Parts: sequence; C-alpha cells; structure tokens
Amino acid sequence: MTAADVAVTGLGLVTPAGTTVEANWATLCAGRSLATTDPQLAGLPVDFSCRVTGLSAEEELGRGLARRLDPPGHFALSAARRAVAHAGLDPRGWDAGRVGVILGVSSNSLHTYVTEFGHLEAGRPERVSPLALPRSVPSMVAAEVAIDLGASGPNFITSSACASGATAIGVARDLLRSGTCDIVLAGGSESGRAPMNATCFIRMQALSRRRDEPHLASRPFDAHRDGFVVAEGAAVLVLERHADARARKARVLALLRGYGATCDAYHPIAPEPEGRGVATAMLAALRDAACSPSEIGHVNAHGTSTRLNDAAEAMALHRVFAGHPPPVTAPKGVIGHTLGAAGAIEAAYTILSLHHQTIPPTANFTRQDSGFELDIVAGVPRPTQMTSAVTSSCGFGGQNAVLLFTVP
Repeated sequence: MTAADVAVTGLGLVTPAGTTVEANWATLCAGRSLATTDPQLAGLPVDFSCRVTGLSAEEELGRGLARRLDPPGHFALSAARRAVAHAGLDPRGWDAGRVGVILGVSSNSLHTYVTEFGHLEAGRPERVSPLALPRSVPSMVAAEVAIDLGASGPNFITSSACASGATAIGVARDLLRSGTCDIVLAGGSESGRAPMNATCFIRMQALSRRRDEPHLASRPFDAHRDGFVVAEGAAVLVLERHADARARKARVLALLRGYGATCDAYHPIAPEPEGRGVATAMLAALRDAACSPSEIGHVNAHGTSTRLNDAAEAMALHRVFAGHPPPVTAPKGVIGHTLGAAGAIEAAYTILSLHHQTIPPTANFTRQDSGFELDIVAGVPRPTQMTSAVTSSCGFGGQNAVLLFTVP
C-alpha cells in the first residue's frame, strides 16, 4: 500500500440488471440478456432496448424533483444516494467543500428536449418549459447530485463518449491524489432510449437488427454479432484515500491502482483496427499501478457487440498480454450499452468480480471469429482466484480509458 492508493468504499447501481448491488450481481451471473421490445421506440426499425425497471422516481425522489429531471438525472441521484449509504457516510457530517462529484455523461438528455423543439417548430415558444435547458444540459446531472447531497467541492462532468464513466473515475482518482478532495462521488449516468438517440444509432448502422429475437441481439465477441443494444442506467462509486478510509474504519471494496487514457486519433466513429489506442491505455494503467500483465486475473471488456469494436479490442488484448490474455467477460451482453455510463457500471462490476472472486459469463456467446483466440467466459460464472483486474472503455473519436483495480 502507498499514500497514493485510492479506496472504493461504496457502490450505487441503477441498471437494467437491478437497483441494488446484490440484484445486479445476481442478474449478471445469470448471464441472460435483458433486451426486450420497448414501447418508447415503437415504429423505429430497431424497437428494443435494455431498460431500468423497478425504480419509481416519484417515490424515491419526490414528485417535484422527479418532474424536474429527465431519466439520467433520476438514475444519477438514486445511484449516488445508494453509494453514499453503502459507504457508511452521512452527508450531514462530512466537510462539504472537500467532497467532489465527477460524473461521465456522453451527451445531452434528449428525452424531453425534442418535445420542446416541437413547440418552437410549431410557433408556440410560450409552451417551451423553463426547465428544458437545465433538464438537458449534461453538467446538471453532477450539479443535481451535489445539490441533493450537499457536496460543494469540485463538480463537473467528463465527456469522452462511451468512455465517459471510466474517465470520470480516473479524474476523480487524481483529485484525491492531489489532495484537492477527501471524498469523490464518481461514475456516470445516461439513457440511450430517447427515440432521437436510437434513431441516430440506427442511421449509423450501429445497432443490432434482431427485432424478432431481441434477447439474442447483444452478443459481444460472438462471430454472429451485428451491433449493440441501447440501454440506460447509472453507477456511482465512493472514492477516498485508502488511509482516510482506514482511519474511519470503512469497508474497502477494492483499490483503484491504475488509470490510463488515450485517443486513437484515427476516425470519428471507427476504432483503430489494430487496437493500438486501447492497448496503450491499458499499458499506461499497468505502469501507473506498477503491475505486470501477468498479475491481471480478469478483463472486463468494453465488448459492444459491434463487428469493428470487438475485433479491435481483441487485437489490443493480444498486444498487451503477449498473445495470452486472461479470462474476458463483457457485461453488455446482459445489460446492453449504457453509453456514457457504461465505463462506471463496468468498473463496479469489475470490483464485484474481485470481491466475489468470480467472473460472470458473457451472454449469447457461442463462437468466436477465427483469429480472436480470447478466453471468453460464457455459460456459467467462473470462480477465479485473482488479485487484480482491468476494465476497458472505448468511444467515438477514438476515446479510450482503462481502470485497474486490486483487492484491498
């Protein structure tokens, strides 16, 4: 242990897999996709998604607050409250100015904003809600969490496309290492279920077209993958310096030991085919943690179920691990792609894998492309003794972020 070690002391999860840590872990280990037909996407060429159920925003947040926020705000506040409680913290007792909130969000919320544009287009500007802007501006997700919990330290979002949630956790780690904050609530929140979001991905041919079998659509690294499934959710991690966590006798779930970030600088949408960018980010995380590739017991992959991403990521893993990558899982097979929240949710899942010493299976995986040669965990969870694991996230523009966690 060193003075630079950062501890994870709390997790808050609101995802298609559930609204508690326990429900998420059980559903993830079941290894079955949660994709179903989505009434909100009715009439679109792709009309299915993975969505959050079992969360009543009005019951949890109150009617006024629930109406003020779009779904990403609902998820972020609920996940943050859960994370703080899980960490055994009471916001009434913390030094508010030393508590930061850093959340990853990849874009504006378009759930109600499109409706407001409709009013303007119809020549009825008086019908545009005065809440339209604060409801949709990405930074308001972090601000609303700060307002709700009374955290007046650094507050902003990171936006690195689908790596946003992982980037937020890496930046939060740096705020703790620098002494700027004592506690940081870090993670991500997003919903890709707005019809405009889904339509954009459809037009880009990024989504699976398996309308008749949505539960078989998300299949990371499988030879028959044809695109991802839009999803929604949030995860928030409570991060503290390890020494501070020990001083307050907190339960330490894992240590965040390494972070690496790069850009492919290759293409606005497609990943660099050889996986050089994500490989470099992974090597940077290993150096940051003073950890060798042989010490990594598990990779939680970005694994979107798209042809190009999975191939590039497989190439990256072979680069980093000299042709012998450790066991790999990809949670998007179960919960779909939560976009800017994905890196945070998968960071939480990586921590749970270390805690349970078990790797969850990748849903819908049957056969790899020739040349992939990855050890994909599939079918059933795999008990595995491990001390370290990495999770990788990639996004449009060639954004890459990798986090390395170890057992405490």
